Amino acid sequence: MKVNRELLSQVDFEKGGGLVPVVVQDANTKAVLMVAYANREALEKTLETGYAHYYSRSRGKLWKKGETSGNLQLIKEVLLDCDGDTLLYIVEQKGVACHTGEYTCFFRKLAEE
Repeated sequence: MKVNRELLSQVDFEKGGGLVPVVVQDANTKAVLMVAYANREALEKTLETGYAHYYSRSRGKLWKKGETSGNLQLIKEVLLDCDGDTLLYIVEQKGVACHTGEYTCFFRKLAEE
């Protein structure tokens, strides 16, 4: 994976107490699949392996998405927002993204026109 090291150094982990939110989008459907968090180690693992890694706030540890379920996320692109404090992972999703068995974590409609 080709990494822009200069831009990587601009990721602001301090603002979020060592974590940055990660929005995850399907490369093909453009659906927003999930939102998770990454610490520096999770981001480095993601860039090193080409598979999405996150930091679990509830478990207090690093995890590779799909490691036990097989629902892996192959990284196509990693983008950094204008403030340097949020990442966007564009992924090729294998299986479903949500732990409930839904394709995306955003399947419950709260409001509509």
